[in-house]
Amino acid sequence: MSQNQESSKSMAFIIGASSVGTLIEWYDFYIFGMLATIISKQFFPEDAGTSALLSTLAIFAAGFIVRPFGALVFGRLGDLIGRKYTFLLTLVLMGGSTFAIGLVPGFATIGWAAPILVLVLRLVQGLALGGEYGGAATYVAEHAPPGRRGFWTSWIQTTATLGLFLAIGIIILVRQNQGLEKFSSEWGGWRIPFWISLVLVIVSIFIRMKMSESPLFAKLKAEGKSSVNPIKESFGHKSNFKMVLLALFGAVMGQGVIWYTGQFYAQSFIENVCKVNFVESRNILLVAILVATPFFIFFGWLSDRVGRKWIMMLGMLLGILTYRPFYKEFLNLTNPATRRDIVDKDKTTTSDKLASFDVKHKNRMLITTKYDTVYTDGAVYSFTKTDTLTLSADYESTKDQVVFNLPASSDTITLKVKPAKSQTLAAGVASVKVIEKSKKPGVIIEKALDKHSFYMMILLIFFQIVYVTMVYGPIAAFLVEMFPTKIRYTSMSLPYHIGNGVFGGLVPFLSTLIVEFTKTTENPAGEPLAGLWYPIGVAALCLIIGTIYLTNKIDKDVTD
Repeated sequence: MSQNQESSKSMAFIIGASSVGTLIEWYDFYIFGMLATIISKQFFPEDAGTSALLSTLAIFAAGFIVRPFGALVFGRLGDLIGRKYTFLLTLVLMGGSTFAIGLVPGFATIGWAAPILVLVLRLVQGLALGGEYGGAATYVAEHAPPGRRGFWTSWIQTTATLGLFLAIGIIILVRQNQGLEKFSSEWGGWRIPFWISLVLVIVSIFIRMKMSESPLFAKLKAEGKSSVNPIKESFGHKSNFKMVLLALFGAVMGQGVIWYTGQFYAQSFIENVCKVNFVESRNILLVAILVATPFFIFFGWLSDRVGRKWIMMLGMLLGILTYRPFYKEFLNLTNPATRRDIVDKDKTTTSDKLASFDVKHKNRMLITTKYDTVYTDGAVYSFTKTDTLTLSADYESTKDQVVFNLPASSDTITLKVKPAKSQTLAAGVASVKVIEKSKKPGVIIEKALDKHSFYMMILLIFFQIVYVTMVYGPIAAFLVEMFPTKIRYTSMSLPYHIGNGVFGGLVPFLSTLIVEFTKTTENPAGEPLAGLWYPIGVAALCLIIGTIYLTNKIDKDVTD
């Protein structure tokens, strides 16, 4: 076996051992975001509505916000005791907290203790992840031969997307096996992905125990040249602190918002705004990720030849220019008003009408009907209509809402009334006159797409993930090459996790919040594209700073 073959084999093991733990930690981190809609219903009051989703996204974002603190704590440990044992510790913390989230009872069982416990565990996740990535990237980069650092570290970059891929795959498998109702219940299948994490972590720990320490760090420690105070040396020295700020505002900040817009906000948008059903929205992302992931390796390889800067800047520029047109097309593809085909009346169904008392008006009843409209191209749009009927008599009901099957008559309603449920009507059967009938517009609750729309959405998200690979593929090598060995773990971890974790991690929450602010009485849906101004603005600022101040130089020597 030649020296090059042996070196490649050794690097393959290093990549594999580093990547498996990082992949699992990203999997742990992502399943929370992927299940945000269900989690919001389980850990917050039933009547919380949109505020429950926003609160859940805020808890999700909290894990990102504390990542810089994890970078400081574990980055310091990594520069003091070594790379290997530090990211063994982060792996245990991450896996343990993820498993514990799957054990927390819902709001119905323990009240407000439920979201508080989940928040605490989510913070532990964020702290652990703050130390994981820097360790893995540094470890691989310090083993990589000169001129191939971008290529080898790009394999680490795939772990975030592959972790998301694994999360989506497991969620879909469990969801399809259990059905929506069972999957979404308090102790339903949505907890299984959290429990699976424990098995994955045990396997990863076994693999990582076989790793050796980074040769550059081992050499520094043997020579007694390792840092005594990595935090002070990283941020107390003007020249190094300047590089930290340049890395943050010139590269990582923009990389973070591009990443989370292309993967997280895209999925949230097509599910919550476009109302694409649970399984299809995740299948769209799953296929797009699968096809786009090799581009991480390609752009990492390319950065070894043309430099890191312009590849990352181009990724940001493309996101800035295309996000609004892409998301507008998402809306067009799922808008029933823009459909050109016709309704397939033979397959369209209408549910039984359900009547319930209007608790605020004793002479009114609320009639709810669900319609499944099937189009000739195979698309299915499910929506509900609520009719308010004003009746010729007042009715009393208990606090427990009484629900009746309603015959198809618009003039007379026959109600079967139990004595205990009414003080006005006698027991038995009574007929009342409908004196007014008002209709609210139908509300779409779920959509199954036609093939054209399905594949178009995959294509649009594929392009967004390619942007992710452009900004993310070269960035590990870029950050490693900016800082000296003895403080590298600390120096690169902090800007990465502020830019990626804070600026990027806040994309789903802030973008959703911005849309909420645009809602008015006249426009209750708000401006759905308004949330994109946050990632576009951050990416634009980063693009300007990076273009002016970053160098495209490739540092071939990282032994300093």
